Amino acid sequence: QVQLEESGGGLVQAGGSLRLSCAASGSTVIINTMGWYRQAPGKERELVATITYRSTTNYVDSVKGRFTISRDNAKNTVALQMNSLKPEDTAVYYCAARKYVSGDFNYWGQGTQVTVSS
Repeated sequence: QVQLEESGGGLVQAGGSLRLSCAASGSTVIINTMGWYRQAPGKERELVATITYRSTTNYVDSVKGRFTISRDNAKNTVALQMNSLKPEDTAVYYCAARKYVSGDFNYWGQGTQVTVSS
């Protein structure tokens, strides 16, 4: 089993920055891809960004150029640097991990709230 714990959420004004972190523990050797999802009130969960073990990244179009995902394989951590935040980025952000490059995510964190005020 893998446990994921997020940190770094909070309240920020539009145009500001936040950095989310996620630490993985347990059977971390089985993890290939890590990612961040978000869910805004009344909306479906949305995949924001992913990063493979070899650091290949993908982003949803709405955050390209503003968000950067990174990971430290030695420390089993993944981070999401969020710049130029917009009110529409307000959501609960979830860290996720899966065993393979593609497919469903197997493990989830509890989520951390990000609120961007206008």
